[in-house]
Amino acid sequence: MNERTATAGDSVFGASAFERSLDQRLPTRWIGWRLRLLVLVALVGCVATFALMRWLATSPALDAVFQAGPQGQLVLVGSEVRALESRVGQHVVAVVAADGTRVPVDALALQRAPRWQVDDARRALQVRQQEALARAFAGGGATLAFADGQQVGVPTPPRGFVGLGLLFWPLAALALLLYLIGVVVVLVRVQLRNWLYLVMALCQAGSLLFIAMESMRGLGWPLGASSHALMPRLAFDLCAAAACVHAFALHPRRVPGANLIAAGGWAVALGLLLLVQAGMLPGVWWWAQGTMLLLGAAALGVLSWSYRIEANPFAAVMRRFGGIAAGTLLLVTVGVAVSAGQPGVPHSIAVIGSVVWYVFFASLLLLVPFLSRSKQVLREFALLAGISTVATSLDLLFVAIFSLGQFSSLTLAVFLSLGVYAAARQWILNQMVGTSVLTTERTFEQLYRIAREVQEQPSRYATLLAQLLRDLFEPLETLRVDRPVTHAALLGGGSAMVVPVRVGSPNDPARPPLALVLRFAHRGKRLFTSEDARLADRVVEQLRRAVAYDQAVERGRSEERQRIAQDLHDDIGARLLTLMYQAQTPEMEDYIRHTLLDLKTLTRGLAAADHRLSHAAAEWKSDLTQRLTAAHVQLGWNFETDRDVRLSVVQWSALTRVLRELVSNAIYHAHATRVDVTFSLNGARLTLSVADDGNGRDPQSWSHGLGLGGVRKRVKLLGGEVRWRENLPRGIVCDVTVAEFVAKH
Repeated sequence: MNERTATAGDSVFGASAFERSLDQRLPTRWIGWRLRLLVLVALVGCVATFALMRWLATSPALDAVFQAGPQGQLVLVGSEVRALESRVGQHVVAVVAADGTRVPVDALALQRAPRWQVDDARRALQVRQQEALARAFAGGGATLAFADGQQVGVPTPPRGFVGLGLLFWPLAALALLLYLIGVVVVLVRVQLRNWLYLVMALCQAGSLLFIAMESMRGLGWPLGASSHALMPRLAFDLCAAAACVHAFALHPRRVPGANLIAAGGWAVALGLLLLVQAGMLPGVWWWAQGTMLLLGAAALGVLSWSYRIEANPFAAVMRRFGGIAAGTLLLVTVGVAVSAGQPGVPHSIAVIGSVVWYVFFASLLLLVPFLSRSKQVLREFALLAGISTVATSLDLLFVAIFSLGQFSSLTLAVFLSLGVYAAARQWILNQMVGTSVLTTERTFEQLYRIAREVQEQPSRYATLLAQLLRDLFEPLETLRVDRPVTHAALLGGGSAMVVPVRVGSPNDPARPPLALVLRFAHRGKRLFTSEDARLADRVVEQLRRAVAYDQAVERGRSEERQRIAQDLHDDIGARLLTLMYQAQTPEMEDYIRHTLLDLKTLTRGLAAADHRLSHAAAEWKSDLTQRLTAAHVQLGWNFETDRDVRLSVVQWSALTRVLRELVSNAIYHAHATRVDVTFSLNGARLTLSVADDGNGRDPQSWSHGLGLGGVRKRVKLLGGEVRWRENLPRGIVCDVTVAEFVAKH
């Protein structure tokens, strides 16, 4: 993961999608013009949908419910026509028009989708039968001929809006919504990839409208609808697949030879359409499904290539979507192909499998513009549609391969699909969109750690915040930009996220605005979402509050320490000074004088929040010189450091007391004539050595009382180690080592 600073002259950053997103703003006049155009387009779509519904509502139909018999017969199941109530369960063999034309019928009369008819001959027979029924019902009435020779006259009035059926309305609404979303995507930013999305949306909307027509109640279709349904459905499917290949060759990363790849995809799709239109291609269904799967595989290959060039999370998410869509399409294709030759498999099951797949693909298209906004309802809908596609495909396979009954196969397929959904729902959602859940404990621990470091080193706020955001979101790249950003925002459709670090002030040129741009979350495997932006805002705010709280607490502590130090100095110090002047013996006076020195050290440590190491070293040397000179002991002083750091109160107090205790031992217990102090701070390693020439021997056999025990305790508080050894030719050396001495900066 890289972190670097991007400026206006940085060509790499300037050419990126999110840099353009930072700079581009739609002019007001364009927003108004596009809004008016959107209203017009929405009105046109609504009018066209209403015109379609009105045309369908005026088409004649027989209001009855039929189903396919075990041998492909047309069986009457129910009807609101009184004359047919007694004929429920009987086989209808023909429909006789008002002019006497006899139309033989069977279960093909129930099949309105020539696109998903595998056999060419049966497709042609299906179309002829549907067109003949439409002409027979056009006279307002017809006669049903049953297998037992009985004939019943029935009315065939216009089906009306009620006759469109319950399923028609949600499918038509989904088609209209998809159409509008496609138009909005283009109007937001007019560019080729958005036009390709509109092509896919329009193709899918057209397929959904055909499916809505196929779901209408009763028997009979509008005249000409069946004969003209195949080519538009093929065109919608193949053009949507070719548009996918073209779009992924351009976005999110334009791959080498993108134009050639796009031209190849369109050539395959259009070439197949021309061959089918010319009647030169037998096995149309097989060619159509094979071409769609081929184009799907090509789209996945282009996405994988794009991801290898640049690990853009949009490519990773689209590859997951594409893999799921292609996999379910393959499963539906296999199920329909296997069941086509099985006479006991109702064609309606095969149709339902394809219908659910179209709804699933439409839901994926609806989800794409909202990936970074985490539309949970759309995600759940897409997941349920995908599971339903798997269920219907498994149902077909169970019936065709294992010869299970329709109820048994459907129950088993639904049970397996729901089991997969319940067990792996969250994992599937994560794989589809690439989200990951950040635990509260992890976020809190990192936030607290960074807040403490910021308190110690305020100048590193931007670096530490970038480190925290990298730990949370794992971006491939982190950029610093001098931009005034007030809150976290998504860029490039979720490929990047900008987070404010410092808003800046025009009155303070020394503190310009600063923001962080994170690119490609989770090492390029997922998109940033609106939840990520809200989390980043909360992290920045909580970090600011944590630092402000720590600073307030530290100010309170400092004020309290100063108050205590002042009280000790004014009260206890004054009393000790009085006692020293009234001491009866020199020993008592000397004892009180040392107590005053300890009190002075204590009050100085309490009064100051931190101490410069150079100042502390000068004070240590002065204090030791005064004490050793009074005891007629020589001082050797060696102080080395690679930088002048600030010592906290704890560090200053610990080092001061350690030095004072070790020198006191050399004076009063070892009766030394010389004490050598060596202090070194090199990088993060601190070493302190106090050597004397006294009469101390064999330090391993010493019993550590309060003095030496206090030295060990204070060195441990610093995070270091202490040991004593003999000093040749005589005396003792105490070595203090702190390997990781963290000082304030």
